[in-house]
Amino acid sequence: MTVPPVELDDLADPTAGFPQATRERWRALALGVLRKTGWEGTDDAAEDALSTISYDGVRIAALYDASDLPDAPRVVRGPGLWDVRQRHADPDPAVTREAIHADLENGVTSLWLDLTSIDPAALPAVLDGVLLDLAPVVLDAGPRTAEAAEAFLRLAGDVALPGGNLGADPIGLAARTGAPAVLDDAVSLARRCATDHPGLRAITVDALPYHDAGGADADELGCSIATGVAYLRALTGAGLPVEQALGQIEFRYAATADQFLTIAKLRAARRMWARVAEVAGGPGRQLQHAVTSSAMMTVRDPWVNMLRTTLACFAAGTGGADAVTVQPFDACLGLPDAFARRIARNTQALLVEEAGVARVADPAGGSWYVERLTDDLARRAWEWFQEIERSGGMAAALERLVPERLAETRAARAVNIAHRRDPITGVSEFPDLGERPVTRRPGPGLARTPGDGLPLVRHAEEFEALRDLADAQPSRPTVFLATIGPIAAHTARATFAANLFAAGGIATVAGGPGTDPAAIAAAFRESGAPVACLCSSDRLYGEHAAAVAAALREAGAQKVWLAGKGEYEGVDANVYAGCDALGVLRTTFDDLGVSR
Repeated sequence: MTVPPVELDDLADPTAGFPQATRERWRALALGVLRKTGWEGTDDAAEDALSTISYDGVRIAALYDASDLPDAPRVVRGPGLWDVRQRHADPDPAVTREAIHADLENGVTSLWLDLTSIDPAALPAVLDGVLLDLAPVVLDAGPRTAEAAEAFLRLAGDVALPGGNLGADPIGLAARTGAPAVLDDAVSLARRCATDHPGLRAITVDALPYHDAGGADADELGCSIATGVAYLRALTGAGLPVEQALGQIEFRYAATADQFLTIAKLRAARRMWARVAEVAGGPGRQLQHAVTSSAMMTVRDPWVNMLRTTLACFAAGTGGADAVTVQPFDACLGLPDAFARRIARNTQALLVEEAGVARVADPAGGSWYVERLTDDLARRAWEWFQEIERSGGMAAALERLVPERLAETRAARAVNIAHRRDPITGVSEFPDLGERPVTRRPGPGLARTPGDGLPLVRHAEEFEALRDLADAQPSRPTVFLATIGPIAAHTARATFAANLFAAGGIATVAGGPGTDPAAIAAAFRESGAPVACLCSSDRLYGEHAAAVAAALREAGAQKVWLAGKGEYEGVDANVYAGCDALGVLRTTFDDLGVSR
């Protein structure tokens, strides 16, 4: 059979018969859905009702179109592979040397050495066999920066270094430890690099302390740009030309699983620094090192961290970072093992080689959403940067202004985490009470313990503390689920309640289908649990909740919860989507007689 050729003109228009897609049409349809939910706002408020506000105060709309494109110029990193940078912190020089060679032989292109853990005197042993003219090295030595830099430069000798950074960051060190920010050593190292090692930078503006203290993206950006400006003033004040001074500074940012905010943050950072350079009269290219966030990592169900870091790595690459570090999934448990390190570097290899993320310059450019988000974030961050400058600069702002701002953001985020509006998979949502703990050799995490500086937070730590408490009990704390009616009526709320209690390490046992209060009370007594939670539909609650609650009380229940929002005689409190889950769990521990 011969199939005749089909001309394109013969194909029907696939959009024929459909109304034209416009923003006004979308608003009308969205309004109709909102009305069905009982929403009573005005017609022109429908779009705002579907929007959210970020921790920076940036409005995230439900829909964007060409009218949202800002007029601001784009600052784009050129196409090409980003630098795959692996961090090393094992204090054993032999172990670190072996890990370094494994990394360099399998896709890693530069090294990040934590010399607060590794003795700087061990650098010759650690870097034995590493070709320093091919593999850039970034140092991170905190208070030992001058000592570590001297040891590295002595080791490098006359080698023409292809890049890297000595890691001087006195303001970042002050943020972490509370120590005074003294810039003299950083300036001296920068002058030395500019003269003797033009391929090497001396200064890192590390924004991770502000992210690790609970800061939002604009907080991180404003602090980083203010720090960069402080270093730029110090370098030019010491006699370095503006171009050389700008060439001595590298920026380090956190990349999170919120891929769009991470993309926008990196793009906004380049735009902000370009403006600083323009005013200073030099070239404005910002060198960026993106690191997957410590704050988002979890100790519980750490395998999920692989997914988080994959999203963060994609966002970092898409956002234009020059170098990316993917934390191993077990980084917050101690010293990562070889498997975790392999997965971390292969995450980048997959995105670069298989997904081709690095083949396009600014792949998010032109997106109505990303362009608007970048512009809004840059403006918020610039306002914060100006506030820091008005306070006397970054070093002065660390005394009060910055800690207070970060504390506000941290508190707002903590409320959302407690209410599970910011869910944490494997911890506050879908926890696995039967998971086997993952253990690693003790060692420093990426976010090191500070002195009197900014606090270190992980979003999951309060839920994980309750899990630890539950696991430490002689027998697992248990709540009885009084499942009223047939399976179809109670399954949804029973599943919800079980998931909520499990987030604190509390097991649940269900009584099974039925409506007889005496039978449900008997199952409750048999469970041995002193706390119960009613689970059913609103209709069956109206018919049976009061009688079942009374029977449970008579059977010895110290507390009766109800899954849902209704109020019924004999019910003490409710659990529901958006409730204070941490508060519910802490109260339940008290009711179960578990000392916190």
